Amino acid sequence: MSVRLTAIQRQVVAHGPGALLVVAGPGSGKTRVLTERVRRLLDDPSQHFRILALTFTNKAANEMKERLNDVPDILKRAFVGTLHSFCMEVLANRGKPIGVEGLPNIFESFDDRRQVLANAVRSDPQLSAALRDAGEPKEQQRKLSSWLERISELKNSLVLPSMVEDDDERRLYEGYDAQLRASAALDYDDLLLLTYRLFAERPKTADFYRRQYKYICIDEAQDLNEAQYRLLVSLCGSEFTNVLMVGDPRQAIYVWNGADPKYLDLFQRDFKAKKIELTENFRCSKAVVAAAQRLDSSYTVEGQLPIEGAVELIESEDEPGEAQAIIEKIRSLEANGHPDIEGDITPGRCAVLGRNRFVFGSLQEELKKQGMLFYKKLSAATYQSESDVVEQFELALRLLANPRDKLHLDILAKAWGAQAVAQDALTPQNTDDPMSLLKALANGARKGCAPTVLNAVTALKWTGDDFKFLSALKKIEEYANPLPEQDRALILQDIAEWKKHWDYYVRSEPGGAHSITSFLGQIALGTTQQPTEDGLALLTVHSAKGMEFDVVFLIGMNEGTFPDYRAAGPALDEERRSAFVAITRSRRLLYVTYPNTKIMPWGAVRAQQPSQYISELFA
Repeated sequence: MSVRLTAIQRQVVAHGPGALLVVAGPGSGKTRVLTERVRRLLDDPSQHFRILALTFTNKAANEMKERLNDVPDILKRAFVGTLHSFCMEVLANRGKPIGVEGLPNIFESFDDRRQVLANAVRSDPQLSAALRDAGEPKEQQRKLSSWLERISELKNSLVLPSMVEDDDERRLYEGYDAQLRASAALDYDDLLLLTYRLFAERPKTADFYRRQYKYICIDEAQDLNEAQYRLLVSLCGSEFTNVLMVGDPRQAIYVWNGADPKYLDLFQRDFKAKKIELTENFRCSKAVVAAAQRLDSSYTVEGQLPIEGAVELIESEDEPGEAQAIIEKIRSLEANGHPDIEGDITPGRCAVLGRNRFVFGSLQEELKKQGMLFYKKLSAATYQSESDVVEQFELALRLLANPRDKLHLDILAKAWGAQAVAQDALTPQNTDDPMSLLKALANGARKGCAPTVLNAVTALKWTGDDFKFLSALKKIEEYANPLPEQDRALILQDIAEWKKHWDYYVRSEPGGAHSITSFLGQIALGTTQQPTEDGLALLTVHSAKGMEFDVVFLIGMNEGTFPDYRAAGPALDEERRSAFVAITRSRRLLYVTYPNTKIMPWGAVRAQQPSQYISELFA
């Protein structure tokens, strides 16, 4: 396969052994460079080594996999995925010395993890007293959330419970971890922490992976945090330097989550890396590039597309007016096209980006009213089922995958009114035979959707190594059909989401048996989520990272919204970088919109000022 590359891109692709840092601006072809480098390294089939290609978004990983599809035996010769998915594989295969048996069961939901912590607190009189001191139940929930966030901070700093000096914090951390292990589970943060611990405590394990992977390629490296960087350093050891990092400090918008572009500089220093800059922009029109440069004067582009494009400002009286203006502009582009965009312009080629989820309310209402197809992605969080029957079916799946999962057993027992039989059902025999566990629980049910869920679980024909997922969904669909329209619609919506997960999982794991543990693990890692769907995209700036559209609307550009009213100091710098990322999602046309008034959550109408960025963009 022949791919055209610029001279500077060819330097990256041709780079041999040794560390290399590539600073790649938006639209500079970094994914192309990464994939072509992997292709070149694997070009000689006589070479017996693998390549580790790590990204920080599933979208980037999926795009890289698609581009490398034509490389013979690519799945055997390279691992392409997120850092967390690599850690999952390491722990599944090598985690026994640190207590991980087989493929980890992940508790990814914040509510689940908070319940795990609540159970730990209840079992400790000292912690229970501290929680009661917080006051009303709502305040206690806030307290639990803040404690959980603190535990996450410690794990993301690679701090083990034994290393925590504060007695109360250590008790919280130890109790929380003990409750996780009692359910034979890990949380998302454990993937990095335990892999780091494994490499640190078992240097031979790290050496095994260094021998297996002769080259490491890391995408979106400006998103590295302390735990991720130290994990990579522990994997590489003192001698391994065949590492390529690609990143752009201008697109560092996850500092609030611990990421820091300083790790690009640390990598260059620690690994004595050569540095190459990709300064072309092959994505954005001249108008969009100029807008990005007005926002960041240090952004230089040495080569770009000869397409003018457009950047326009849309001012509206209020949010409904803003929504109407956006839809009218899309309808006009649909009807009349644009000279700088080839082919028909459809809502699917457009996106509306907002700083937060609250700016989309009026637009969503108007889109529904006018019957325009749209989809919304506000974060990387996994989809949560909204119907009782599908939610309970998901709990049953978790118990099939991990019958020691006491947390979800208790939740399902409560939903079915079967708490009295739950403990009796959790026998060693039923732990070995989770179908018997579910049958015992369903037989004791006094409410909920136990019969339907049991029918669906039976239809799985689960063997431990394989299962018929669509047959189970069919049973739930049959249950939904005679229900009132609103109830049926909710169930069918959940089924449609699970079908998407299943379809992607089967396509990504071809030709073999499928385990429920693997399926749920892929969902927990977010690998089964589709980055785009049919219709107009409504995206927060953070969920739009790595995506691009012919037409972008930047909505709600008011002072206090974008930049956020809480931002000061370094956080204000990150707001500017977020605006830079939002602008450069546009390939051709950018429309910046804001309303003069907003209805506040408490009902009052408040006058709004345009964002400070508007005076810069339209000076």
